[in-house]
Amino acid sequence: MTDKTDVVWLTVPEVCERLGLTPGKVHRLVEDRALLGTKIEGIFRIPEVFLDGGEPLKDLRGTVVVLLDGGFTDDDATRWLLERNDALAVAPIDALRGGRKSEVRRLAQTLAL
Repeated sequence: MTDKTDVVWLTVPEVCERLGLTPGKVHRLVEDRALLGTKIEGIFRIPEVFLDGGEPLKDLRGTVVVLLDGGFTDDDATRWLLERNDALAVAPIDALRGGRKSEVRRLAQTLAL
């Protein structure tokens, strides 16, 4: 189970190394919403749980789009994905990783601001 305090935060260079991509391509993944991150102490970081081996987590992008379309900021969406949700009994990112994409997205749609 993801606990926000236990999240491993990766810098763009670290993500580049994990995915075998250039910084420009990692930034493109962020722009395309395939990845999401936030600034921590002035440095943009991406939660490691948003990666699945050598690529972004497949079901992350669609969920991020639902959250952003609902009025969430990037920081709000990142926080929501990482924090335990009582309706899911786990953090939404853990539910996504467990194959519960539809359930997570339905919940995200109900949270439109």
